[in-house]
Amino acid sequence: MANDAPPRWDRRMQQRLARGEAAALAELYDRFASLVHTLAHRVLEDDTGADRVTREVFGYVWENPDAYDPQQGSLRAWIAMLTQRQAVQRLRASQTASARGDTLTGEALEERIREASVAARADYIVTSMPAPLRAALELAYFDRRDYRQAAAALGVTEDEARRRLRLGLQLLSTAHVQPPRAVSSPGYGRAL
Repeated sequence: MANDAPPRWDRRMQQRLARGEAAALAELYDRFASLVHTLAHRVLEDDTGADRVTREVFGYVWENPDAYDPQQGSLRAWIAMLTQRQAVQRLRASQTASARGDTLTGEALEERIREASVAARADYIVTSMPAPLRAALELAYFDRRDYRQAAAALGVTEDEARRRLRLGLQLLSTAHVQPPRAVSSPGYGRAL
């Protein structure tokens, strides 16, 4: 898809950020700000909070370009993971503050955080999956096409379209079960 970048681009971008090139940050922001804001808004359901998370994520990337490990995945996936983590952390903090005012019980707070985490993980999974799988899911979900129509639109066989849809849905089904793999890897364990 349009926002996918080759691994070489990811490494060059990291090197440019490490050298302190402001133009690199601007380019990165232009490419991924919409993704970050959308993911943060999905979790927080608040434009102001999503704006704040967007600033925090890009600030973290600017200050810690070496925290990204190209061996662990794409820069896009890393930024999505940072966004999910920061948005959930901000949601937890805001809901905890609200809970002190007796607006939410502990169980209601944890349920709201769980729901937001699942939604954020689903977004992370979609943004991290290979472009062919994502394209098939987008055709099926947004354009309401069946596998035959998706196959024709993608220029693949019907069996290949079914395979892509099945694999994409299998990946998405893991959103409620476990966090994305990159979160548990050593290079991505640091907090923002």
